[in-house]
Amino acid sequence: MTFSQQKRMSYYILLAPGLLLFAAIIIFPVAYSFSLSFTSFGGYGKPAFIGLDNYAKIIGDEVFRHSLRNNLLIVAVSVFGQIPLGFLLAFLLHRNMVRNGKFYQTMIFLPITISPVVVALLWNQIFSASGMVVAIIRKLTGESQYVMRIFENQQMAIYPILFVLLWMHTGTYMIIFYANLQKMTPSLLEAAQIDGASESQMLRRIILPSMVGTIATTAIFAISGSLKAFDLIYSMTGGGPAHFTEVIAIYMYINTFKYYKYGFGSAASMIIVLLAVGLILILQYISRKFERRFE
Repeated sequence: MTFSQQKRMSYYILLAPGLLLFAAIIIFPVAYSFSLSFTSFGGYGKPAFIGLDNYAKIIGDEVFRHSLRNNLLIVAVSVFGQIPLGFLLAFLLHRNMVRNGKFYQTMIFLPITISPVVVALLWNQIFSASGMVVAIIRKLTGESQYVMRIFENQQMAIYPILFVLLWMHTGTYMIIFYANLQKMTPSLLEAAQIDGASESQMLRRIILPSMVGTIATTAIFAISGSLKAFDLIYSMTGGGPAHFTEVIAIYMYINTFKYYKYGFGSAASMIIVLLAVGLILILQYISRKFERRFE
């Protein structure tokens, strides 16, 4: 065996444990779930092949359509709410437009360090009939008997969840953008200022074009995280009332572990994967167009 062959073999040996671990915890479960999605399986006996019946039932299920709508709302809030707000906050901190920037940076990032279950309990109390929101409305309107039970309203129950997700995750994107803004060459912005460029002009013509890749990356995180949303929502509402705050992950969980429909639940999980891949491919196509535009 030659030296180059020995070197190549050593690479394979070093990579093998990681690849085997990746196959065991990622590839095998996904492949098994995919195969199970075409079967009827309740946990006992052999899975019975039923083709695309699980997918057809899911698509025809009104509860699933509500879950899909809620997931898409969360994706929209993440991509068009958390990311722009995170970028704006990072820009303000980077350009020293606020005093005590480090304090605000810490406070904005703090929510993501708290357990989602604790966050859910906190905000449930704030939005409850005896909570802070109702107290503020009573103070502003002068109606001392005003009562709001937002989590009992099928049409409104999702909106507090969207607000809490915005509050909780914006700090993550702020930190990502702030770190990337810190890496920008200061002399570039100083030269633009000397040439008479305003803050808004520097933002549009220098900062945003250089951040296209970072924005695309954060959008991928936002999409994948939104489609996997589970713990906060389950802790706040359990998917109620009447499934109106349910998301696909909760829909999958209930069907799999409450009704023991493992094939059906696997099909729901595959739909999450397909949605994530589809949205991320669309995002990458759009980001490439923007990158070419700014070249």
